[in-house]
Amino acid sequence: MHVAPARGTAVQDHVALAEIELCGDLIIAASAAREDRLSADRIDEVLRVAEERFLEEYGEEGDEPG
Repeated sequence: MHVAPARGTAVQDHVALAEIELCGDLIIAASAAREDRLSADRIDEVLRVAEERFLEEYGEEGDEPG
């Protein structure tokens, strides 16, 4: 097994980070829910809020803030 050497430069995949954040938002919403499962409407609500937050932070193109 060959392992690539560690480099000093950090690479960030903004799409992957956004997807991880969406999953986290859904997990938080599910853990706070009183019912056994989130409704489709609640899932849509959680995902839209997360998408709006991402667009505010990174813009339409997913660029770095700044």
